[in-house]
Amino acid sequence: MVAVRRSFKFLMRPTWHRQIALAACLEDHRELYNAALEHRRTAYRKAGVTVRYGDQSAELKHIRAGDPGGQGRWSFSPWQATLRRLDKAFKAGGGGVTYFHYGRGPS
Repeated sequence: MVAVRRSFKFLMRPTWHRQIALAACLEDHRELYNAALEHRRTAYRKAGVTVRYGDQSAELKHIRAGDPGGQGRWSFSPWQATLRRLDKAFKAGGGGVTYFHYGRGPS
């Protein structure tokens, strides 16, 4: 017997309010990614310290607590995924990791 894997694609048609919420969520992810990237680069440049996922994930709890209207308004798991994505990029060869600029390409 052969296992068949099926997948479905759903067309997203968000309401106007959900479009605004999705754009805000995307912007907050961009800010988190860029801040985490800058933190890693600055720590290495100034002190020769390598910052890893575990360090930044531990700080994320404090960042979210201090910004309940921004980073704290979304669930925790997607933020961890963003930090893991950055960590994965660094492990693959972090010298070429760039900042996120939606609509303009990486800088």
